[in-house]
Amino acid sequence: MKKSNNDPAAGATRLSLSLPNGLAAALDQLVAEKGAASRSALVADLVRAEVVEHRSRRGKQEIAGTITLVYDHHARNLQAKLTDLQHGAEGMIVSVMHVHLSHHDCLEVLVVRGPADKVRELADRLAAVRGVKHGKLTITTTGHED
Repeated sequence: MKKSNNDPAAGATRLSLSLPNGLAAALDQLVAEKGAASRSALVADLVRAEVVEHRSRRGKQEIAGTITLVYDHHARNLQAKLTDLQHGAEGMIVSVMHVHLSHHDCLEVLVVRGPADKVRELADRLAAVRGVKHGKLTITTTGHED
C-alpha cells in the first residue's frame, strides 16, 4: 500500500501558506535572527511548540518541564512551606537546583514530570506561597506522542 503525502510516517507534508506582507517580513527577520535553516524549519518549530503547549493543557497528558521560583529566603516559614509542598509532590519532582542570587534572594529550579493538571497545580501552589516573588512553569514534551 502506498503511503499518502499526509501520512506522518511518510516524512514531510508540503503546505502552502499565505501571510500578510508585514507578518511575512517579520517571519523572515525571525528566521535570520534565530539562524533557522529556512522559513519551513522555523514554522515547524513554532507549530511544534504550540502543539506541546496545547497538549499540556489536557488534564492527564504527561508533561515535563521546570518550575522556576525566585524568593526571599528570609520570609517567615517560607522554606518550610516550600519543602512541605515539594515533599507532597508524590514523585513529580525529578531534580532541584538552588542558587543564591543575593543576600536575601534565592532562585530555585525544579525539574518536574507528571500529569499536566497535577504539575500545573504544584506550580501554582508553590508560586502562591508568601515570600515567593516570582514563579513560572515552563513546559516541554516528554518526547512521547499520544
